Amino acid sequence: MKKKRFLALMLVFTLLAATFTMGGCGTGNTTSQTNSESSYDGQLVFDHAMELQYAKLFSVEYYKGGYKLLTITNRDEDTAIVAKQSKILLVPEGMSTPSGLDADTLVLKTPVTNLLVSSTPVTSLMNASNCLSNISQVTYDKDSWYIDGVKKAFDDGKLTYVGDYKAPDYETIIAGAPTLAIYSTMLTSKPDVAEKFKELGINYILDQSTCVEWAKFYAALCNEEDAATTMYNAQAAYVDTLSKAEKTGKSVAVFYITSKGKLYVRNAGDYLTQMVNMAGGEYIFSDLNTDKTGTQEMNIESFYEKAKDADYVIYIWSLGGKPSTLSDFTGYNNVLSDMKAVKDGNVWCTTPDFFQIADTIGSMINDINLMLNADANTTELTYLKKLQ
Repeated sequence: MKKKRFLALMLVFTLLAATFTMGGCGTGNTTSQTNSESSYDGQLVFDHAMELQYAKLFSVEYYKGGYKLLTITNRDEDTAIVAKQSKILLVPEGMSTPSGLDADTLVLKTPVTNLLVSSTPVTSLMNASNCLSNISQVTYDKDSWYIDGVKKAFDDGKLTYVGDYKAPDYETIIAGAPTLAIYSTMLTSKPDVAEKFKELGINYILDQSTCVEWAKFYAALCNEEDAATTMYNAQAAYVDTLSKAEKTGKSVAVFYITSKGKLYVRNAGDYLTQMVNMAGGEYIFSDLNTDKTGTQEMNIESFYEKAKDADYVIYIWSLGGKPSTLSDFTGYNNVLSDMKAVKDGNVWCTTPDFFQIADTIGSMINDINLMLNADANTTELTYLKKLQ
């Protein structure tokens, strides 16, 4: 049983953290070409592909001479604003662009710099992979960030805020002339922005990640696969410890309520619910959209019927309302006061930096495990805080 649990934990962790095995990734840190590599100038001679455990929507192929071909397979629902596939050929310094490429292949010199990134999780992964200096524009202002390196980059004039992702300042973006824009799939809700990017000739891709293994993709862009390996190893230590933990038998509800009063719970296939299970808990909505990530809107009556007996609540503070006290929390709706977790004093909130800690996801899993085993005197962990 323990062996099966360990294998399951490793599978989940691979969905959550970047499995940077060097055998298949290549370091990509060489900026000058040897004579042998130069003999492949202008040619695409396949060498190997990046090893991926569970990520399905991207691939990285390595070619002789330092060339890399990055391919993103976009979801069907996103093809209204992007092609079915997005391809980027990375050409190393000192090498020329091969001929005969597909017309829709974007060619960039490595390392790719001057990026516009409209995603805090992607930024956190790039920061942990030594790629922060490759970013020059973001769609979140300085006050929105909890990553010290990002705030310092603002202070040093190395990062520019270009407005909200829904309504960016196109003049500022054009002035910065980004090499590539990286947006989350939320861009599909603003097709006018995508259309404007096309009109202005701004290249963009959608971050299709459902797991943190996508850090491999961004590390490949920046020639920083080695740095990403260090990040993975630090987080993997938590998995080794958690693989020995027994199930607690305690149920957990994970949700948030928007400022308009709409309630969203995490789907059973989402990374956060898998983190709960991995930490020794049991997600209360374990049968809800088991094949989907993200969230599902639910009316308060249906939510209460299922979640009223949950032993713990993890409330996503960074989305919707931002309660500071248990009274704030129950104030969203009267039925919340009747939940077992509320009566037992087991309502916890994620910290404000939750969506900017993609590189420390193992630490978050460890915090959930500590929460499930905490005594009444424990009120604050690194990424979770009890509402009182």
